[in-house]
Amino acid sequence: MFSFFRRSSAPDTMSLTDQSVLDCLKQFVDPNTGKDYVSSRLVKNLRVSGADVSFDIELGYPAQTQIDAIRQALIAQVKTLPGVGNVSANVHSKIVAHAVQQGVKLLPGVKNIIAVASGKGGVGKSTTAVNLALALAAEGARVGMLDADIYGPSQPQMLGIGGQRPDSLDGKTMQPLHAHGLQVMSIGFLVDVETPMVWRGPMATGALQQLLKETNWDELDYLVIDMPPGTGDIQLTLSQTVPVTGAVIVTTPQDIALLDARKGLKMFEKVGVPIIGIVENMSIHICSNCGHEEHIFGTGGGQAMCADYGVPFLGALPLDIQIRREVDSGVPTVVADPDGRVAEIYKGIARKVAITIAERAKDMSHKFPSIVVQNT
Repeated sequence: MFSFFRRSSAPDTMSLTDQSVLDCLKQFVDPNTGKDYVSSRLVKNLRVSGADVSFDIELGYPAQTQIDAIRQALIAQVKTLPGVGNVSANVHSKIVAHAVQQGVKLLPGVKNIIAVASGKGGVGKSTTAVNLALALAAEGARVGMLDADIYGPSQPQMLGIGGQRPDSLDGKTMQPLHAHGLQVMSIGFLVDVETPMVWRGPMATGALQQLLKETNWDELDYLVIDMPPGTGDIQLTLSQTVPVTGAVIVTTPQDIALLDARKGLKMFEKVGVPIIGIVENMSIHICSNCGHEEHIFGTGGGQAMCADYGVPFLGALPLDIQIRREVDSGVPTVVADPDGRVAEIYKGIARKVAITIAERAKDMSHKFPSIVVQNT
């Protein structure tokens, strides 16, 4: 749940004009971004006809579960103006492509790519990635999931679609599989579950490039990439050649995990990929029998890392047996218990990720003309 904030009302003597409506709307603060829609240039198609007012609000992030509440609050805000009649507000989300690394072209059918990474394995990166993707989809975004862990793919199991194979309509490209509203691709769909991928770095990176670029992604707002752990060939190739909008770093509070997480963060910084923020997993354990709380892996590590590097802290998740049970069953927490406490944490993290992306510079490469030099 969230609350709306209003500043002081407009004076009673103000006449009803476009400017008076804008001044009134400027007093309304977005509950997610903390900014008003007028200064953010999100008010569109404002019309004042006599005493009646209509306008659109174009959100840069998915907010399907909140749109009606925002619309009602905006209408109530404008009705504080003296002399106002009917008020009509249309609130909708419009997700656009945002800037990526210099010299890297956007992927067809994909607006934004979010890399979910960790410096080492065992910190819950894949679980965080799949619940992040599902949370974005729950808010109305078109979302894909690419399992980039060539050596240990886990998303087929986590999404309950293990053993399936992707179709190819033209013999050259693959159709993504679908699960819980996500478009999904993984090397796990192409090899037997017990077959080890005994590949050197170049073969693994080549396979990843094929999975990414030879999948027919269908107009995705976000493609979440579940990165393999570490900072090796695959991570470097991906960060240098794939148009990544931003990276989310997953860690635990443990000092050893934080050491490796810092290396992952620095790798993205070196190749020009913005850090969206840090998620601290396994932050606290709450005993299911007695309710005792214990910081098994330490405390405050994620926040300290954020302070050191000046990046946002996206949220902290508990060490909860239910999270493990749900991903093992192929129905992750955001789907299995959408109104539960843990799902709300995942949704809060997803909202922060989407808002951070929305506030980044937009991709303008499609507006640049193609220049051809030829002899005449």
